[in-house]
Amino acid sequence: MTVYSIYLFCLVVGLAFTLLSVALGHFFGGHGDHVGGSGGHAEAGADSSDMPGISIFSPTIIAAFVTAFGGFGIIFTEVPLTHRAVVSAPLSIVAAFVVAGCLYKFLAILFSHTQGSSESHIADIAGTEASVITPIPENGVGEIAYVVRGTRYTAPARVENGTAIASGQSVKIKRVMGTQFYVEISH
Repeated sequence: MTVYSIYLFCLVVGLAFTLLSVALGHFFGGHGDHVGGSGGHAEAGADSSDMPGISIFSPTIIAAFVTAFGGFGIIFTEVPLTHRAVVSAPLSIVAAFVVAGCLYKFLAILFSHTQGSSESHIADIAGTEASVITPIPENGVGEIAYVVRGTRYTAPARVENGTAIASGQSVKIKRVMGTQFYVEISH
């Protein structure tokens, strides 16, 4: 097998994998049984974040590396100065790392801007008005509902001074300790 054949093989395999992934993902949705840590997304690669994102070991990045290696190898074998395998192979590897690295950086930036959280931030909660939905007994725990940035949440709550509060009363969230919200009656 010639060096040119190896480059051509890498180019074809990388492109075929990419096209097959696009087609299967489009027609079958790509949301079968979830793999732990990836949220079921192949592009998430091998990490344990449980959030879709990108990993340097993701099939997308690996396919980009293989495709770029093959493509640049073919180009370098056509240039008289770099046509020998001892020159074209290292140059192709470096170029493939650059392409895969740029793709990784682009996807990482894209994912970081598109990831949102439905959970509110603790700093946004203090001072928020809430409604008691399960009565809070004296020195006990009840449940409140509150809205932050247009999203309704519920949480276990205690009264700051330990008094009881009936269901339906308006309260103000004073502080959060762990998962416990401390409230006082709104005035």
